Amino acid sequence: MADASPFDATADPTEVAARMNQLRGGFNEQLGLEFVRCSDAEVVARLPVTDGLKQPYGIVHGGVHCSVIETVCSTGAALSAMPRGQSMVGLENSTSFLKAVRDGVLTVTATPLTRGRRSQVWEARITAEAGRLIATGRVRLLALESGAQLAGEKAGLSAETSG
Repeated sequence: MADASPFDATADPTEVAARMNQLRGGFNEQLGLEFVRCSDAEVVARLPVTDGLKQPYGIVHGGVHCSVIETVCSTGAALSAMPRGQSMVGLENSTSFLKAVRDGVLTVTATPLTRGRRSQVWEARITAEAGRLIATGRVRLLALESGAQLAGEKAGLSAETSG
C-alpha cells in the first residue's frame, strides 16, 4: 500500500507505524518514542529509557508514563476517527504507576475500550523488556468535527506534521 495515507487504518499496521515515525517530530521525538504497530484496534510503541527521562531518584519520571500512554491512546483514537473527518483530543488521563524502572526499553500497548462517534476510551499498558508490568492507564477522548476550533485554530494536523 505505497500510496496509503500515513493514518489509513486499513493499511498494514507496521507500515502505518513506519510512516508515523517519519512524521513524528516534536514531543514524540523528544521522548524517543518509536511506533511499532498502529491501527484503529491496537497501537504499540517502544521507548528506550534514557537519562533525560529520569527523575532525581534515577527512575523513569511518572510524567513520561502519562505522556506515552496519552500518545499511544490518542494515536489509536485518531486512526479510528480520521476516516469520518474527525480529530481527537484528550479529556482525561488516569495513569497508575506499578513498578519503578531505571533502564531498558519499555513497550507501550494501547487498545480501545469503546470507539464511539463522539468519544472514545482507550487503555494502555507499559511493560519492561521481561514483560514486567510497569504502568497502566486509561484515556478518555473527545471527537471534534471537521473544522472545529482548538486553542483558537482549526483542529487537525499542523502543516509541519502532515508534510
